[in-house]
Amino acid sequence: MRYITVYAFSSENFSRGEDEVSFLMGMAADSIREIADDERIVKNHVRIRVLGNRELLPESVRESIEYCESKTAAFSDFTFSICLAYGGRQEIISAVQSIARKVQAGEISPEDIDEDMLSQHLYTSDIPDPDLILRTSGEIRISNFLLWQLAYSELYFTDIYWPGFRRIDLMRAIRSYQARVRRYGR
Repeated sequence: MRYITVYAFSSENFSRGEDEVSFLMGMAADSIREIADDERIVKNHVRIRVLGNRELLPESVRESIEYCESKTAAFSDFTFSICLAYGGRQEIISAVQSIARKVQAGEISPEDIDEDMLSQHLYTSDIPDPDLILRTSGEIRISNFLLWQLAYSELYFTDIYWPGFRRIDLMRAIRSYQARVRRYGR
């Protein structure tokens, strides 16, 4: 697996209580910095990216993101993306707004807009769409996660909560994925 993306904190999660959000943002700032300093990240040349609306994040979290991304920017063997202050609908709206500005400026015409163009304006423009989406916690929903990108992803749902998710649970998900026949809409 060369690309892994985790959903750490949604844009909707900001509606939680102020104390909880503050605690989680502090934890995010510390965790992102720790990830960048993890010797396994350096040894395995893992590029770390944070996807989401950074304007919603406290300065301490933005500083940790900048530290982490700049420290791992030259790595290309693996990519670990962390969705933070992220919402799939918000990502699509942001992409559409960016394209609309180009139309308004006369850089492109509306007829130029296609799936590839929209994909190029998403946070994930430089990584492939996911093959497998794993949902923990017993929820059987997508929760506004990578809405555009998951069009042909295989979905796997498990009752296990994330903190208790083990290597064996990941292997079960991978085995389930390997047993499927991917048809890509055909």
